[in-house]
Amino acid sequence: MNYQDINAATIDRWVREGWEWGRPISHETYEKAKDGQWDVFLTPAKPVPHRWFGDLKGKKILGLASGGGQQMPIFSALGAECTVLDYSEEQLAGERTVARREGYAIEIIRGDMTQPLPFGDETFDLIFHPVSNCYVREVKPIWRECFRILKPGGLLLAGTDHFVNYIVDADERQIVNHLPFDPLTDADQRLQLERDDAGMQFSHTLEEQINGQLEAGFTLLELYEDTNGQGRLHELNIPTFLAMRSQKQAREPTESGAGAPTGEKRVR
Repeated sequence: MNYQDINAATIDRWVREGWEWGRPISHETYEKAKDGQWDVFLTPAKPVPHRWFGDLKGKKILGLASGGGQQMPIFSALGAECTVLDYSEEQLAGERTVARREGYAIEIIRGDMTQPLPFGDETFDLIFHPVSNCYVREVKPIWRECFRILKPGGLLLAGTDHFVNYIVDADERQIVNHLPFDPLTDADQRLQLERDDAGMQFSHTLEEQINGQLEAGFTLLELYEDTNGQGRLHELNIPTFLAMRSQKQAREPTESGAGAPTGEKRVR
C-alpha cells in the first residue's frame, strides 16, 4: 500500500474503535445547531469563532478531509449546501449515517487530497479543512487546489500542525527527533509511528503552511494557536496547532470589464 492507503486503513480502524474525531454528532446536537447553538473545531481544543463563517445559508461548503459526521451536519443545519471529501470509508459512513437520520442532502466523495480535487474552478464559497494535512507529505499542492476551486471572495478555514509534536517522545518530555519528520525517508521515524499506531505522518514548517497559502494566492485574514488539549505540552500551554482563515480575494468589475481584488466585505 502507498502511505495514503495505510492512513485510510488506520483511520478506518480508529473510527471502529471509537476515535474522538470519528464519532458522528447526536440528533440533539443537530437540533441545537438549527437553533443557533453550535461549535466546530479546526484544531483539538479551541472552537472556531462563529464570525469566521458569516451567514452560511445557501453557501456551498466543501469539507476537505473532514469526514466523520461532525462538522458537515452542523453546516447543513445552518442552511449550507455541503460536499465532503475524505479517503476514509468509515469517516464517510459517519456522514451518511447523520444525513439519513436528519434527512438532509450532502454530496459524499471518497477521494485522496494529494491528487487534483474532482471539482471545477470556482465551485465553493468556503472550504473547511480541519487538521489532516499532517498525514500528507506535500501540502503546497493542496493549497493551490483549494485556491482553484474557491469562488472569488471565498474562504479557506484550515487547521494545521505546528511541527512541535514531531520532535518529542510519546511522554512529551524529551526532544528525540530531527526535522523534517518523514517516515518515507527515515526508517527510525517510521518504526516510531508503527509502534505508536499513528499511521503515516509528516511534519510541516510554517513556511509550508502559511507561506504555501500566500504563494497559492490567498490573503491571510486571521489565525489562532491551539494546544493538544491534553498531555504535558498542553499542561505547559505550549501551542502545537494553528488555525487560519484565508481568502481568495473577490474581483471588482472595472470600466474595461477586467477584475481587481477587493477586501473580505464581498464574502458577506
